[in-house]
Amino acid sequence: MPEDGLSPNEGSELSERASAMGERASAMGERASAPGRHGGARSSHSAWQGGWLTTACHHPSPNHGERPAGALIDLIVIHSISLPPGVFGGDEVLRLFDNTLDWGAHPYFEQIRGIRVSAHFLIRRDGSLIQCVDVQARAWHAGPSFYRGRGDCNNDSVGIELEGLEGGSFEAQQYETLIALCADLAQRHPIAHVAGHEHVAPGRKADPGAGFDWPRLQAGLQWPAERFPRSVI
Repeated sequence: MPEDGLSPNEGSELSERASAMGERASAMGERASAPGRHGGARSSHSAWQGGWLTTACHHPSPNHGERPAGALIDLIVIHSISLPPGVFGGDEVLRLFDNTLDWGAHPYFEQIRGIRVSAHFLIRRDGSLIQCVDVQARAWHAGPSFYRGRGDCNNDSVGIELEGLEGGSFEAQQYETLIALCADLAQRHPIAHVAGHEHVAPGRKADPGAGFDWPRLQAGLQWPAERFPRSVI
């Protein structure tokens, strides 16, 4: 699950961003209420319009900021999420990402009330792909983190959420979409590392967990083992 530790008292800046993103969503004319499958295992640079992947459905989130000047986007962070935990197929995750989740709709939501988070992408159980943040922007997904000798992984990573339960298994369609998405990202950015939230925030986070098949991802991408955490390949 994404996490950046931001609280509701930062609402002024978020409101301005939300307004801007709302205008972007209107212009795009695309919402994730009718998500489509990601198209093709290998795409070209033409698949991108700015930092938006044209083969994904778009559900813009206001929960992002600017990356530091000179940030090198070379890390993909894989998460898992379901709201409420273990419940799939609803719109609660997207409502969390766009700050419209009804905190009173389920007892679990009280535990996360007021957080402001988002990943760049969400992959549904059926493999459909939704983009929530421009990849050129700093999404709020990793929280306090450290990996490959650098802290604050939000600065130079792309966050991908898989709809699923931490420690549980994932669907074949999700791996298919994830492999294609990682390949697309590597055409745009010098991706040198892929890790789980559990690897960039060990002891604090445990997703995607033991049910995620890292060798399957590596085999599909045909990337060297050095790009993955040592403990999983």
